[in-house]
Amino acid sequence: MLLRLSGFVKRVRDHLTYPAVCVTPQASCADLITAMRAAAATHALVTDDRGLLLGIVTEQDVLRRMVFDVAEEMPVTAVMSAPVHVVNSDEFLYLAIAKMRRLQLRHLPVVDVQGRVAGVIDIGAALAVVAAQTVEQIDYLSHEGSIDGLKHTKSAQARLARELLEEAVPAPEILSLLSEINGDLHRRIIETALMASGDRVEDAPVPFEVVIMGSGGRMESLLYPDQDNGFIISDYPDSEHGRIDAWFSALAGRMVDSLETVGFPRCRGNVMAVNPLWRKRLPEWKAQVSLWLGKSQGLVLRLCDIFFDFRCVYGTGSMSKALREHVTCLAPQPYFLRELYKADEEHGPALGLFGRLQTDPLDGPGKGKVNLKLTGTLPIVSGVRILSLKSGSSELSTLDRIGALRGAGVLDNDEADYLSGAFRHITRLLLNQQLSDFEAGRSVGNHVAPGDMTRRDRDMLVDAFRAVRRLRSRLRGELLGEIF
Repeated sequence: MLLRLSGFVKRVRDHLTYPAVCVTPQASCADLITAMRAAAATHALVTDDRGLLLGIVTEQDVLRRMVFDVAEEMPVTAVMSAPVHVVNSDEFLYLAIAKMRRLQLRHLPVVDVQGRVAGVIDIGAALAVVAAQTVEQIDYLSHEGSIDGLKHTKSAQARLARELLEEAVPAPEILSLLSEINGDLHRRIIETALMASGDRVEDAPVPFEVVIMGSGGRMESLLYPDQDNGFIISDYPDSEHGRIDAWFSALAGRMVDSLETVGFPRCRGNVMAVNPLWRKRLPEWKAQVSLWLGKSQGLVLRLCDIFFDFRCVYGTGSMSKALREHVTCLAPQPYFLRELYKADEEHGPALGLFGRLQTDPLDGPGKGKVNLKLTGTLPIVSGVRILSLKSGSSELSTLDRIGALRGAGVLDNDEADYLSGAFRHITRLLLNQQLSDFEAGRSVGNHVAPGDMTRRDRDMLVDAFRAVRRLRSRLRGELLGEIF
């Protein structure tokens, strides 16, 4: 299973085939041939004194141009090809493979975030990392960076998820993969939004980072998560606010519009960077968090519930890290955690007397079915998050948080195993139901009919809900015991 997922979760930077042969623009063609011969290389890159890529000379260029048309003392700029197809070192391996296959390239220069040459990736070595069927998945999952191409990538996720689920890949691993792909879509959409205005990231008035929150931040996205995003912006003088914020407001608008086109519905609660509440300078974010933790009531708790699971999908991540440290330091306040628990207290496991599953009694598409999100994943996610905040852990995914709580002795082995098993089972049922809804042309939802489950799945769901009930009882005792 790890082999099947490896091409999708590995990064190009970890699979550089060999260092690039680089020459300066002032090098002669004779110097170029000498360098290529010494390294037994089939190509060489032309870079400036900062390491930025200017062009490429391949063995075909040597044969077709230099041997017959160009004197040996001519500079390599006379024979190089430019611009050059490249791949970023932070890209997923599957995107590099897809690009080389589409362009029919045997190798591809790799550059870092500043555009400096980091090495070369070879398609033969990259394909060796993945299985043959994974190559087929790469072909239908990856497309060029246009909005139409990204839209196709988004819609192909359901097919990929179904194939992996049928091969018994654990649901949390599939959700993590979908979240990784969604994060990459956000990054490419930001780049498209910048190009739409003729800008590059270095043209931004100040450095910035894009974060996504909620299930995407925890790496637990199902098929169609809505948008929960924000900008963390480097500090700047208040006198520059009008000009700088106008630039970021316009970028946020293009980003949100493109995300909606690609397949990420707008957040009904307006938790998006187009809302100034979610577009702030780093010091303002820190002050906002401190204010939220001080109020600890009503809407503020809902905002915290979404925000606390943020992760960076664009930018260096340094400001996101600083903000995470600020949250981790301030969050373990008994009053705040108590109120955070009470905000979600109504969402308990759908378990009645004698261990019977409780279904939704209200008229509508969910009637007679179990809402596995409100009664399953939500109480696990929120409960584990509270314990994680209380213990000062900075982990994000639910399973990582459970593991950290086990390691810190907050959860014993039985508690951790039951909660991990409950989360895995409920997310598998949820993902399978959403895929079935999608394949049948129905609206994708979170309700599962008990009759559509096998007896074994129903029994395991009852056990999972019992684990959720025990978690809630523990939290109620620890957080509310002193006021009852």
